[in-house]
Amino acid sequence: MESKRKKRAKTIILLAIIWFVVTLPMPWLFTTPDEIRPQVTTLFQIIGLISIPFIMLAVAWTIKPELTT
Repeated sequence: MESKRKKRAKTIILLAIIWFVVTLPMPWLFTTPDEIRPQVTTLFQIIGLISIPFIMLAVAWTIKPELTT
C-alpha cells in the first residue's frame, strides 16, 4: 500500500501535467498567421497567469483536505 506522501506527490505531478497540457496549446502558436501571433502569445501568457492560483489551491487542498470545509 502506498503511503499518503507518495499519493499526494503523484496527485500534484498529475495536476502539473494537466496544467501544462491545458494552458499551453503550442500547436496554435505554429499554425497561426504571423499577423496575430503576438496576440495569441499574449493570450497564452494571460491564461497561464490566471490558472496558477487555481493550481495552487488544488495543491493546498491535496496536502490539507480539511481546508475545503
